[in-house]
Amino acid sequence: MFMSVPVPVSVSLWISILPCSGLLMDGTSRFTCKGKKIYHSFRTSTFTEYTVVPEFTVAKIDDAAPMDKICLMSCSVPTGYGAAVNSAKVTPGSICVVFGLGGIGSAIVMGCKASGASRIIGVDINEEKFPRARALGVTDCLNPQNLKKPVQQVIKEMTVFGVDFAFEAVGLPDTMLAAWDSCNLSYGVCLIVGLAPPNTKLCLGAQKIAPGRTLKGVCIGDYKTRDCIPQLVTCYLQNKINIDLLATHQLPFDQIHKAFELYHAGKVIRCILLF
Repeated sequence: MFMSVPVPVSVSLWISILPCSGLLMDGTSRFTCKGKKIYHSFRTSTFTEYTVVPEFTVAKIDDAAPMDKICLMSCSVPTGYGAAVNSAKVTPGSICVVFGLGGIGSAIVMGCKASGASRIIGVDINEEKFPRARALGVTDCLNPQNLKKPVQQVIKEMTVFGVDFAFEAVGLPDTMLAAWDSCNLSYGVCLIVGLAPPNTKLCLGAQKIAPGRTLKGVCIGDYKTRDCIPQLVTCYLQNKINIDLLATHQLPFDQIHKAFELYHAGKVIRCILLF
């Protein structure tokens, strides 16, 4: 069953390319422009006033929720926060590293801190993100471009035996391997949250798997979204989760091109578009 629903007055601008056919589950698209088919983004197409989605993907949230805040719950918060608290189940006192300090990486940091991690290392080539990352809970910031050694080697030296949990929120094979190599050889857990380009291959040394490290892929924080998104929204309303720091900009929808320019310039964590 499909249903038409109005889109909230605000959306979180998210520019990742998603591995989806662009069609609904019955193989059709419900949108056209000047006679040409318009494909759905992840079966939602949120840059519309109304959209058609599978009925089981719609969740009822608290009427008191401010749409210009909790629109971030559509992806970055459950994906990142859930990766730490739900997928990894970060333990109190553990050491974590997060590769990529954008919207999803920042939400991962929030999840690690909420789980009681004693040390959170943030890795990014854009140092303008470091002050905000520290405000969210990062204890050490590293820019791989300023290091004389590979970042994974530096992390191993900082932590002696490697981290307990490594999160990759960039989507590149090199950072995925760096996250993997940052883990403790025996019990480290590496979680791949970033989305790599299509047909990208990840090559791991077979002997390095044997000691016991775990490699895990994560999608939407392993949440059952219809049940968990309303719960996350309620947690926000009860001040148990503060996602306000993730939204660095608000712009009217007709300035969407400016929003993309800010993203490409590395000035934005998440931009809320109002319409």
